[in-house]
Amino acid sequence: MTLWLYVLQRASALILAPLVIAHIALIIYATRDGLSAAEILARTQGSAGWALFYGLFVVAAAVHAPIGLRNVIREATPWDGRGLDLAMALLFVVLLGLGARAVVAVVAP
Repeated sequence: MTLWLYVLQRASALILAPLVIAHIALIIYATRDGLSAAEILARTQGSAGWALFYGLFVVAAAVHAPIGLRNVIREATPWDGRGLDLAMALLFVVLLGLGARAVVAVVAP
């Protein structure tokens, strides 16, 4: 299982890196042009492209974060084993659910 977690962690990082850069660039663009939240939402609502972009972002982050946190917890505390794995699986589900809800809020017409 550790090999699969390693592969998933690295693969999600490869996906996240360009998405984070694009997301930050979009934030800079929007704030420099003085766009309001309403104007930004008007541009994203109903867009399959934005749904795909942020949907992929959410999935990659939901995979990446629990694996990294699991490794930090294992190294810094005595917590290990099935309980930790289940807690991180729950974190994955929570992040995925909250992220999906945010994507829907941003792109739903």
